[in-house]
Amino acid sequence: MQDATEFNEAVDLVFDRIVDTLDASDADCDIEINQSVLEITCGNDSKIIVNRHEINREIWVAAKSGGFHFAPRAGQWIDTRSGETLAATLTRVVREQTGLDLEF
Repeated sequence: MQDATEFNEAVDLVFDRIVDTLDASDADCDIEINQSVLEITCGNDSKIIVNRHEINREIWVAAKSGGFHFAPRAGQWIDTRSGETLAATLTRVVREQTGLDLEF
């Protein structure tokens, strides 16, 4: 398991990638980062919450379609239940809530 510093650096990169991808798109979304939480408010007022869960060294995502927990595995963030990558999940939930096909 990574130490806290490595974990936080890795999550910071994920948050940056999410923000950069949304900023570069035509997505009608507002993005707010408050400490360990990245909140995406979509144009239809739905939300996608990406949370840094330091205790478990996981990234948690809450969206209209459900809640997902991602743990670092072999250089990727993998859903602990489905095995789907964080990038694939973000692509799917953003599409469901904004109608846009973005790649994270």
